[in-house]
Amino acid sequence: MCLISTINTDSIILIHLLEFKLKQSNLAKEMKKSLSYEAIDIANWFINQFDKEVGDVITHLKIQKLLYYSQAWSQLLLEADLFEEEMEAWAHGPVVRAVYNEFRDAGWEPLSVSRALVDFDTEVTDVLSQVLETYGESSAKTLEHMTHQDKPWIEARGHLSPEARCNTIICKSALKTFFMQKYGDKLHG
Repeated sequence: MCLISTINTDSIILIHLLEFKLKQSNLAKEMKKSLSYEAIDIANWFINQFDKEVGDVITHLKIQKLLYYSQAWSQLLLEADLFEEEMEAWAHGPVVRAVYNEFRDAGWEPLSVSRALVDFDTEVTDVLSQVLETYGESSAKTLEHMTHQDKPWIEARGHLSPEARCNTIICKSALKTFFMQKYGDKLHG
């Protein structure tokens, strides 16, 4: 069942990546190599997309995974880092410490937007929307499990036990290389 789930997830991800690439075929040539957004601004954008009034909420665990995938997709599709902050390979998956610190007091409770929302470039909003459409319906624990299968998180943790504390940085170039190897041929070929 897990293998089937992974195959279906990979197919859905590839479809979203290809849809984006078709929409933005010349985007990478026009984009700067570094975007100037803060991870907390990306996090607040995601939080704002969930409608608390109808019961849609997002937790600390899930926001961290959406940040991980948004960084990877930005590297793959825009050929630029979405945010400069580093991600650490914590026991429950990748974490941007500044975002963790911002929402620390929420614990496992649903998050609320912590500051004024930023207007992103259309291309960035498109990437974030694709990430949300692809991963937004998945539970935080499902996303945690998915990130635990990814080579950048595994390599950053080394031989640590699954629940061991770790603050090793997940190398951005390793993240880009991993997703490029996983989807690049289908995306660019």
